[in-house]
Amino acid sequence: MKSRYFKLVLVAMLFGGTGFFSTGKASATTPTFQMPFPCGQVWEGQTRTNHSPLNAVDFNRSNDQGDTVVASSSGTVVKVKDLGSSSYGKYIVIDHGGGWTTLYAHLNSFSISSGQKVSQGQKIGTVGATGNVTGAHLHFEQLYNGSPQKIKFNGSQITYYGSKNYTSKNSCTSEGVKGTVHTDSGAPLNIRSGPGTNYNVVGSVSDGATVTISCQKRGETVTGKYGTSNLWNYIGDGYISDTYVYTGSDGQVAPTCSE
Repeated sequence: MKSRYFKLVLVAMLFGGTGFFSTGKASATTPTFQMPFPCGQVWEGQTRTNHSPLNAVDFNRSNDQGDTVVASSSGTVVKVKDLGSSSYGKYIVIDHGGGWTTLYAHLNSFSISSGQKVSQGQKIGTVGATGNVTGAHLHFEQLYNGSPQKIKFNGSQITYYGSKNYTSKNSCTSEGVKGTVHTDSGAPLNIRSGPGTNYNVVGSVSDGATVTISCQKRGETVTGKYGTSNLWNYIGDGYISDTYVYTGSDGQVAPTCSE
């Protein structure tokens, strides 16, 4: 018996404890999770002592019904389920390997199917108010071997317990965020030197063109193809109104311009 014990200890030492003397704690192979929203978006995350499960977080922002939800890390979709007006409502579970899964609940719609492989930052659904809720939001969990863990994004733990604004770094690149210009008439869109129609015209961009949004800034409120907003997109030569650009979201998707 003593000899067998020492053999087990040796195996545990050689293989980092996997399978033997498991503590149930997160392993060294923890994925680098990111926020479940496109790059640059700002969301309020709320944790509370009466939340179920305790370590989950609820994400909110203004007019978030229908906003894009993306995979927090790459993996395989293992569950796409609709519980109707009870519990999680429409929800998704993604397996990231090594015992790690993420759960996205109260969705309005699904963009993927069970068994599908997804990459980090890939759209999986939209924010909704399905299940047992009083309003639209995203309920998010990170689980290790089925046990909800305190959530980390980019290696840093979020605030427990309380509310805090977080900016997504999911799939951010130095090139910026892509968008497609759509005007009401099909005419080119003026590029302005600043975030408003009172600024000088410094160029134009064609209807249907793909643009790269390096940063965004609040300015004049205008109404365009995609509603009313005071958000303006910097595309290298100047600013265009976000109301004429399709990015998959009606909110901020790139960092705030410093100037």
